[in-house]
Amino acid sequence: MVKLSSKKAFDLEYFFEVAPDLLCIAGFDGYFKKINPAVVKVLGYSEDELFARPINEFIHPDDRIRTAEKRSALLEGHSLLNFENRYLTKSGAVVWLTWTSVPIKKDSLVFAIAKDITFQRQLQEYDRISSILGMINDDHHSRFRQQKDSVDRTFALGKSDDDKIPLEEPSQSDQLWLNSFEQIVRKNAGKENVNLEVISDGLALSQRQLFRRVHSILGITPNKLVRVIRLQLAWEAIASGKYRTIKEISNIAGYRSRNHFSRLFFEVYGIPVAELL
Repeated sequence: MVKLSSKKAFDLEYFFEVAPDLLCIAGFDGYFKKINPAVVKVLGYSEDELFARPINEFIHPDDRIRTAEKRSALLEGHSLLNFENRYLTKSGAVVWLTWTSVPIKKDSLVFAIAKDITFQRQLQEYDRISSILGMINDDHHSRFRQQKDSVDRTFALGKSDDDKIPLEEPSQSDQLWLNSFEQIVRKNAGKENVNLEVISDGLALSQRQLFRRVHSILGITPNKLVRVIRLQLAWEAIASGKYRTIKEISNIAGYRSRNHFSRLFFEVYGIPVAELL
């Protein structure tokens, strides 16, 4: 083994601390042994909290089984490349991570690096829902069914009905701005008409500037983005298990007509909302 000089060791430690990606060393026992600040920042837990509990407890419940299967392969000495799974932050938010992991069997350790791809996933979902919303019209449901196959191809090409969504991931400032937009909509969850004037005021922009900013980033209108976020709120409310009626879910999403909400939910997610309650 090559022994590093103190200077080189310092450089490696500094790199570990300042790297924007999530870097961690985990034991074969399923616990974090070393993490960099990015892990703390993304997951929202302190180092002590992350070290005290098995890693599996931070993983989204729906992803624990398949993650455990990949972990078993790691323990057998097989490296992991570009494996995607979801974690839950301390606040309960979902983050998507893509992992590259290398096991060191002689030390019973796994060296891993992860990239936060949550925003990429969010953009894909924005694109998927906005594409469907563009095809939905209460007077043209039959046209939607006939063209479903072409809509599926549109998803794969990453297009929306308003314009083509940029293939490049938005800049960090654009991501932060979109997060602020979403937070305002979420703060007004349950209101049937989320007034764009409220959003404009909250973001310190005119409505014309609001339209231009959203369209330049996502290729859709602010009103459509509001609808997308509201549908995501409905899905999250169902997933929480706290609600048992369509009325409760539709109210959370800001839809007073349960029939309209139910039709829209089915068109977007492909399953009757009643079957999920």
